[in-house]
Amino acid sequence: MSLSHPSPIRKAKNTAAMAAMGLALVVALIPLVSILWTVILKGAKDFNAYFLTHSMRNVAEQQDSGGAYHAILGTLEQVGIAAAITIPLSLLVAIYLVEYGRGRLAQAVTFFVDVMMGLPSIVAGLFILSFWILGLGYQVSGFAASLALLILMMPVAIRSTEEMLRLVSPALREASYALGVPKWRTIVKVVLPTALPGIVTGMMLGIARIMGETAPVLLLVGAANSINGNPFSDPQGSLPLFVFNESQNSLQAAIDRGWAAALTLIIIVMLLNLFARLIAWWKAPAAAR
Repeated sequence: MSLSHPSPIRKAKNTAAMAAMGLALVVALIPLVSILWTVILKGAKDFNAYFLTHSMRNVAEQQDSGGAYHAILGTLEQVGIAAAITIPLSLLVAIYLVEYGRGRLAQAVTFFVDVMMGLPSIVAGLFILSFWILGLGYQVSGFAASLALLILMMPVAIRSTEEMLRLVSPALREASYALGVPKWRTIVKVVLPTALPGIVTGMMLGIARIMGETAPVLLLVGAANSINGNPFSDPQGSLPLFVFNESQNSLQAAIDRGWAAALTLIIIVMLLNLFARLIAWWKAPAAAR
C-alpha cells in the first residue's frame, strides 16, 4: 500500500517551521559571534607567549609589559580543586537519587539541589567568607575561593548527571539483572559507561560556569600580582579578577591586558571542553561512538 504524498498545506507548514528555526538559530548566534569577534579582535594584540609566561610583579599599570601567568595558574588551581571535590560528590549524589533514592531523604536532597541551582554567586562567596574566614579564622587564599566555586558547580553537576542517568534505557538494567549481575556492578559497568558522554558534558558545563566567576574570587582570593603556586596560603591571582581589575583602569595598556586575559579564559574553557569530549568518546561503549 503506497503512502499518500503530503498535502501542500503540510508542506508549507513544514517549510515555515524550518525557516523559523533557522531564523532563531541565526538570532541566537549573532550575540555569540559578536562577543567572540570582539574579544579576539581586541585581545589578540597582547596575547602572546610573553603574556602567558610572565606575571605583573614590579610592572606599572601604564607599562605595556607584564602578563597573566599568575592569574592563569591561580584559576587552574582554584577550578581544579573545586572540580576534584565536586565531580565525585555530585556523581555519588546523582546515583543515589536515580538508583536508590526513595522517601523523605531523597526529596530533601532534590529540594536543596533545586534551591542551590538559583543561588547567586555573591551569596556563595559571602557564605564562605563568614564561615571559613571570619568564623574559623582562615586567611584569604585560592582554596577559600575553591570552596565557594564548588558550591556553585555542584547543583549543575548533580542535576545534569541525574538527567543523563535517567536517560539510560531500563532495558539495559533489566538485561544485566537477568544475567545475575548485582545492582552496584550494573551501575558501574552498564549505566555509567552508557551515560558517560552526557555526564562529562554536564561536568564541563559546571566547570565553564565557575571558570569565569568574579564575585567569590573578589571576596576570597585576595589580590596578588606575583606568582603564588600554593592555593592554601596567601592571596592568589585569578583570571576573572585580573580581567576585572584591568578593566577598571583608565590606562590603555591595562585595558589591552584585560582583553588578552579574557581571550585566554575563553581559550582555556574551549580546550577543556575539547579534552573532555575526547575522553568521553574514548571511554564510551563502542556502540555509542
